[in-house]
Amino acid sequence: MLTASYSSSLVLISLCVAILASYTALDLAGRIATARGYAASLWMIGGALAMGTGIWSMHFVGMLALQLPIELGYDLTLTACSLLIAVLSSGFALWLVSQPSLPALQLALGALIMGAGIASMHYTGMAALRMTPGIDYDPSLFLASLLIAVGASAAALWIAFRLRRQTPYVRQIRGLAAVLMGIAIVGMHYTGMAAAGFPKGSFCGALPDGLEGDGLVSLVLITTFAVLLVALLTSVLDARLEARTAALARSLTLANQELTQLALHDTLTGLPNRSLLADRIELAIAKVAEQGGCFALMFIDLDGFKPVNDAFGHHAGDLLLKAVATRLRGHLHSQDTLARIGGDEFVLLVELQDPSDAMNVAIKQVNLVSRPFKVAEHDLQLSASLGIVLYPGNGQDQHELLRNADAAMYHAKRVGKNGYSFFDASMNSNARQQLQLVQDLRLAVAAGQFRLHYQPKFDAKQCQPIGAEALLRWEHPQHGLLGPDRFISLAEKTGLIISIGDWVLDEACRQMRLWLDEGIEGWRIAVNLSAIQFCHAGLLDSVARALERHAVPANCLTLEITETTAMSDVEVSLTVLQQLSDMGVDLSIDDFGTGYSSLMYLKRLPANELKIDRGFVRELEDEGEDAAIVSAIVALGRALGLRIVAEGVETSGQQAFLTRLGCDALQGYLLGRPVPAEQLLESSPGPAMG
Repeated sequence: MLTASYSSSLVLISLCVAILASYTALDLAGRIATARGYAASLWMIGGALAMGTGIWSMHFVGMLALQLPIELGYDLTLTACSLLIAVLSSGFALWLVSQPSLPALQLALGALIMGAGIASMHYTGMAALRMTPGIDYDPSLFLASLLIAVGASAAALWIAFRLRRQTPYVRQIRGLAAVLMGIAIVGMHYTGMAAAGFPKGSFCGALPDGLEGDGLVSLVLITTFAVLLVALLTSVLDARLEARTAALARSLTLANQELTQLALHDTLTGLPNRSLLADRIELAIAKVAEQGGCFALMFIDLDGFKPVNDAFGHHAGDLLLKAVATRLRGHLHSQDTLARIGGDEFVLLVELQDPSDAMNVAIKQVNLVSRPFKVAEHDLQLSASLGIVLYPGNGQDQHELLRNADAAMYHAKRVGKNGYSFFDASMNSNARQQLQLVQDLRLAVAAGQFRLHYQPKFDAKQCQPIGAEALLRWEHPQHGLLGPDRFISLAEKTGLIISIGDWVLDEACRQMRLWLDEGIEGWRIAVNLSAIQFCHAGLLDSVARALERHAVPANCLTLEITETTAMSDVEVSLTVLQQLSDMGVDLSIDDFGTGYSSLMYLKRLPANELKIDRGFVRELEDEGEDAAIVSAIVALGRALGLRIVAEGVETSGQQAFLTRLGCDALQGYLLGRPVPAEQLLESSPGPAMG
């Protein structure tokens, strides 16, 4: 036998080529697994060429490392055939590991096919030498090479299948696996080479017209490394692009989710907004049509929210709205929807077993809101007015249902707030009238439609006029003269009360100036402040401007606030009242006895006057319960050094009793009705003239 030897440098190069080819194969398997459609096919073809070229090159370089005492060449056709076998085997391997699963039987069959392909490539390449006589193979080593080929193929397929997904440290693991696979492939090759024996006198038949020379080694290596590096770099760059694309896709998904959240939810409370509520109502209507049943839609409006917002600022108001939303949402069933549709308005969509269940749900909501809220270190008290519609029965679509629920809510407010009202068809006409009234109210100030009427106040003992209370009237173009009970609540809800209140202050001071110019001295003109007006930040400026514009002494103006308003937040009230008192303005606590005052706070208020509510005066009897209450109020006022005014005096008996108790001033229809300013002096007996 001819003595064979190997070039150690080419053996080492063949090992490097095997490792690089293995890593490329593992990486391409990952590319194919994540690709879809046309891209997957391209990666499969390119991967088969790159991987097949790499494995074939390793075997070919290993054969070139063989050194015999005769010159060697390689048949071009058989060499190309061995390359084709390598490419096809690689394509089969890549196809196999790209499948969704790789059961053991499929893995074993694939290993046999791929092992046979690698062995065929190797021995076809050996046959390309066209040795004469033929190569003598050792059966045991030949069989060992086949077994190594099948085993190495099984290991390679299993590793490639397991490492095809992008996971943490996958490239490092692929590198280690590529080293092991490269060693196995090289081991198979050199076992096959060791099995080959070359009889003495053998010569290479492919030498005259075949491939030969060191230049061939360089060409093969450069071409192989170029193909492998291009494939590997393309895969790496594509992986990075895919990672960036995936990151961008995740960012876009998150952005879309945020946009959807913003588009369908209230940004303050996180509750569904009007758009999402409309969809939920339509779904509920469709469900009733398909499955039967019913649902209720409840329009919830918070009573007293605006004064809180004005008194404590928008931040506290926002916190309060979030607290209300959290409390109401915490008591809902999963199929129910609570939405905020603007301001302090919420809508509750509730699936019902029976229409009669709506009342219990409404009572629960009212009770939940009425419990105190702890917001920004303040204990705040609210109530809620609910309007309820039922489906089927109170509307055909979500627009009509919401409109009717809104009308029912306004009805609940008109009958006393802190309660609920079921929709009735008559409410729609009332709602339209109220809406029109609001529109007219917006124009009333600019159009000069407001008037002040004045009801005189009399000294209780001398029965002489000592001033008047300014009472607002609206000269409506269609409805005539309207009292404040018809429009003040609307003005408060829409915020128009601020501009109307400013007009009242200015007009009252203007009239007071006229009386002063006519020589009337010692009078005070009283102006009522609404709760919203009292809490408004611009109140002090409005009062100061009105007094300054008309040059009215501050002590000629009495500002009346209700006991409930003064006690709603005592610390804030003390601050505002003290600032007004520092200006010299007279202060009166109106409707005294109807609220729940604390004597400790009451004595701190810088008030000058207590005004007994007409409700106590109306039922006044010498020995009655109201008489005892009035007596106590008078005694309290005296103890605090306050003037006592009783309103609603309509009989001479009431006048005599109140005078006897020690009231300072009286006011009522018995003594004088509210009239325009020009009629007041005519109807008032003997005003005190200076």
